Amino acid sequence: MNIEIDCTPEEARRFMGLPDVSKANDVYVDSLVTAMKGAGSLDQVQDLIKGFAPMGEIGLKMFQQIMDSGTKAAFGQTSTK
Repeated sequence: MNIEIDCTPEEARRFMGLPDVSKANDVYVDSLVTAMKGAGSLDQVQDLIKGFAPMGEIGLKMFQQIMDSGTKAAFGQTSTK
């Protein structure tokens, strides 16, 4: 069985009961852009990005793993680990 739902990301967010974090995201992105404008080198930009993410690089990897697991579960795939 395959069910397809045609909706916008906003409609999907509301349907799933997820909060609207667009304002918080705008503040986060503006802060990141402002900080990056003051960076003088690529290394400084990388350090800034790592610092802005919760728990730095480890947090980004954990978030990626969570998203991968959720995607696999949604499509009925099992983990090979």
